[in-house]
Amino acid sequence: LGSCLRHKNEMVIYEAARAMCRLPEVASRDILPAITVLQLFLSSPKPTLRFAAARTLNEVAIKYPGVVSKCNEDLETLIGDSNRNIATLAITTLLKTGSESSVDRLMKQISNFISDIADEFKIVVVQAVRALCLKFHSKSRILLNFLSGILREEGGFEFKKVIVDTILELIEKIPETKEPALFHLCEFIEDCEFTQLSARILYLLGEEGPGCKHPAKFIRFIYNRIILENAHVRAAAVSALGKFGAKVESLTPSIITLLTRSQLDEDDEVRDRATFCLTLLRRGTDRSRAVLLDPLPMKPHLLLRSLEIYKLRPAPGPVSFDALPIVEDNVPVITTNESADGVDEITGSSNREAESEIAAPQNYAEELLKIPDFAELGALFRSVPPKELTESETEYLVSCVKHIFPEHIVFQFNVTNTLDDQLLSNVEVVMEETEGGEWELMTTLQAEDIPYGVTKSTYVCYKTPEEGIHKANFMNELKFRTKIVDPNTGELEDPDDEGDEEEFPVDDLEMNAADLMAKVAVPNFRTAWGMIGDGAEVLDKFQLPQYKSLSEAVKAVVEFLGLEPCEGTGTVPSNAVGHTVFLSGVFLGGIKVLARTLFSVSASDNSIMLKIAIRSEDPSVSELVLECI
Repeated sequence: LGSCLRHKNEMVIYEAARAMCRLPEVASRDILPAITVLQLFLSSPKPTLRFAAARTLNEVAIKYPGVVSKCNEDLETLIGDSNRNIATLAITTLLKTGSESSVDRLMKQISNFISDIADEFKIVVVQAVRALCLKFHSKSRILLNFLSGILREEGGFEFKKVIVDTILELIEKIPETKEPALFHLCEFIEDCEFTQLSARILYLLGEEGPGCKHPAKFIRFIYNRIILENAHVRAAAVSALGKFGAKVESLTPSIITLLTRSQLDEDDEVRDRATFCLTLLRRGTDRSRAVLLDPLPMKPHLLLRSLEIYKLRPAPGPVSFDALPIVEDNVPVITTNESADGVDEITGSSNREAESEIAAPQNYAEELLKIPDFAELGALFRSVPPKELTESETEYLVSCVKHIFPEHIVFQFNVTNTLDDQLLSNVEVVMEETEGGEWELMTTLQAEDIPYGVTKSTYVCYKTPEEGIHKANFMNELKFRTKIVDPNTGELEDPDDEGDEEEFPVDDLEMNAADLMAKVAVPNFRTAWGMIGDGAEVLDKFQLPQYKSLSEAVKAVVEFLGLEPCEGTGTVPSNAVGHTVFLSGVFLGGIKVLARTLFSVSASDNSIMLKIAIRSEDPSVSELVLECI
């Protein structure tokens, strides 16, 4: 790459410089030659080269602002460039590399032309302002005023959403900005055309507004939405008013009066919410207030799935959250944080276009609970996501889902036939436990016929050992009969043929403590950590030399423990040298488990260290979870 920096062709030189800057874990001193070349391109008469150089320097400034600062003088000259996209990139790069004293001047220059650029580049400006706010807290009020100003200007949904997200982040990380930021958002919803943003801001007002010095000032803005907005926004405003009434006792009578008028609303949802809030506020008890203020124990979409499973096998007694089956959120955890200021946003293309869509998970639990043979196993605790037991290129594809019951494990093997000239019949998986545990085989259910391209399930049910499940290993073999069929029609060549018996080895299957852990997040980790107490707490330290980065280590430890990251701590910031992850879950038997993990990178040898504290309601469970590391 270094030799390419001396090539005769300008594009070869640029691509070499960009490739050097994008090398993973590259040191700042190693990219100095590339920065020098990009600096020369900033003064090129060709707009394409100026744009390309400014774009790449903008990207590099995220990780190495000190290295890019040597280009500040050249970037200053680009602020007045006739191409506003180049000027935007120059200013946002200067915001990342400049000093606190230059903030006021740069913000004035941005204000002069931000209305002339496209939304994609406005988003780049907002992201740079966000980084600046978090870097220079003393300038947060100036920057907040700038954000509120452009929030009220013309722009699309994505642009407005980025600004709102930025203001919400400032409220969370810079507490002194909370009250002025909330008032800026109140002014925005007075003339907001996006229902989703209005509802989100009203929810935030209900959460944060009552804790401000003068909460009554927010009531007018919220009630205006009940008078002027559509049903969705009116419903959100009613809920926000209910929270003000529950949290601020001096405002409760006035809130009751306002909510009474909403009982005559034309929309059912608005009327129902108003009646619900009024009933609880009029009771005036701490318990009724808690219903309004405390979040649900599970997310609404998980609650719906849990109720659907509960209907298939109701538990004795009244319906309660404790009686509902645990349903996990199957959305993958993102453990790396590609900065929002990256090259895709700078070029105007969105990372969302490149993201693959996540298919909705198949509800294996519902399928299982409809099988009469498993009706006596009791309540299903959880279903472990499928594990592939064969390579994708093999003749038969096999995956396994483990269904965990209080005293039984049901192994569901999903078998796919990939051969168009065969029909599989009497398909089953023969399992053999190899570690000497007292596992009692209860039931085996075969899949009768599996044509080409079809997936069907075969089941094996074991009674778990009395001493409990700590660790087990099963050898597995797929057994079936094959019958020859016409590949074109799928019909049997010989209807009287009973088929040939065949065996097909598949990978071993392990059972460990993580399989018995449901990934259930808690809404407030610190509160839950204090409530569970340290009576069953265990502490330990580990060295993790096998992992080269924090993100790899975090991902592996989360997977080993089988717990769910809370409060966004599963995301590892880029170039972090330390990271804390809060984890929570529910162990078999309804035992709550919490873990605090601190990852750090050693300055001497770059090895990764882990400090972990685990709390649960049972000392033996805490020890068992710790052994998963």
